[in-house]
Amino acid sequence: MTLPLAHDDTARGLARQTYRTLEPLHLLAYFNPYAREAQKELGLRWTAYYVGARGGPLGDVPGRVLTATFFNFNGAIVEPGWQAAKDRGLNQVMASRERSVTRTLDDIFGADDAVVARSLVERWRPIAEGLPTVGRPLAAAWAAMPWPDAPLLQLWHVTALLREWRGDGHIAVLVQSGLTPAEALVFHEAAHPDPAARKSTLGREMAQGSRGWSDDEWAAAAESLRARGLLEPDAERYTADGVAFYDALELATDDAAAGIWTSVDDGEGLLADTRPLVKRVIDAGVLPGTTKKS
Repeated sequence: MTLPLAHDDTARGLARQTYRTLEPLHLLAYFNPYAREAQKELGLRWTAYYVGARGGPLGDVPGRVLTATFFNFNGAIVEPGWQAAKDRGLNQVMASRERSVTRTLDDIFGADDAVVARSLVERWRPIAEGLPTVGRPLAAAWAAMPWPDAPLLQLWHVTALLREWRGDGHIAVLVQSGLTPAEALVFHEAAHPDPAARKSTLGREMAQGSRGWSDDEWAAAAESLRARGLLEPDAERYTADGVAFYDALELATDDAAAGIWTSVDDGEGLLADTRPLVKRVIDAGVLPGTTKKS
């Protein structure tokens, strides 16, 4: 059964723009010049640091809960990583993540930018605090966290709330789609036949390695997608049905994240005012695939 869409194109468009606009700023938590240093100081492997830093707001829950909320990660690496982070202390891992983000923000931005960030937070915070979190466990956990004091870190906190809220909705869509976690990752990374299609991927090496799937598991997932007619027989590229399936997943994800925009005045203006700060992050060259611009 396919559920009807709940929102209009304008609200869905704002939901999509929000994700694309804020994602680079959110990624600073896990891709910044100090993250590896923080990980090593804690004595953790990277997966343990990542799942502790991102899943820490959930508290002392079983590893299977983390596997469920992260979805396309292999539980075989999530659960031992989560246990290691808990053994080290989730509060310590999250505090280390916050320090690394703060240092990076301080490197990129100045006092004038903090003033701009404070103004933006005044507009973003009511939206972030009004997110309905029923059925969205990771977003609910982040929403229960205290807000940081510094304006730039508050702006980052906004991105975390909105990112995990959208992510929980996306997982619900993936569950309805019938994709397994490995299939969802392989499908996400597959090539689109239209070179002009705007599609963000990690690349197989990074996606497979960071999510913990073996070559055999990846190949089996690809074959399963081919059996469903979603990938071409001899390539990890969408068929026509695969393109339609991809579009349907994206549309449903945008629709699940669109409700907050139905009561916001001038969402376009808020995003436009936020983009210059996010561009500063991209131009700093600290994120994968970016180069520092003078």
